[in-house]
Amino acid sequence: MRSSFLRRRLVVPILDLLRQGVTPEKIALSIALGITLGVTPVLGSTSILCFLAAALLGLNAPAIQLVNYVVYPLQFALLIPFIRMGEWVFAAQPMKISVAQILNLIRADVWTAIAVLWTATIHALVAWLALGSLGSLLLYVLLAPALRRLYRALPAGTR
Repeated sequence: MRSSFLRRRLVVPILDLLRQGVTPEKIALSIALGITLGVTPVLGSTSILCFLAAALLGLNAPAIQLVNYVVYPLQFALLIPFIRMGEWVFAAQPMKISVAQILNLIRADVWTAIAVLWTATIHALVAWLALGSLGSLLLYVLLAPALRRLYRALPAGTR
């Protein structure tokens, strides 16, 4: 059942893009950036970032947004690790906060949350930029050849 879900939600859309003429390299870049931008430690920014990346780089907007939505839970899972890594980089005093507390702050008053979390967010962004750049590159380098092989494996009439 799980493999059927993954095939339907992941493999089939990629095959459809390849059949529509989207290059393996563009799909690989869309996936890599969708993942990286999708875990940005600034809540509420990922869709805009993915849209801008697609527009500026000529990527498939639905593909990058699909990946962004798939990795959405990772954004919350990586929020505190990015904050901690940023605190380490800047030798900052660790902030005693959890994801639940961050969400409660945002729900109570967005502007207060921004003011309280400003420094922690900047620290997290620096950590994300460093790791995200490397992560995007690594994902692209791994995905592009795999997608080229997948493209070549498609029957000639369907490409």
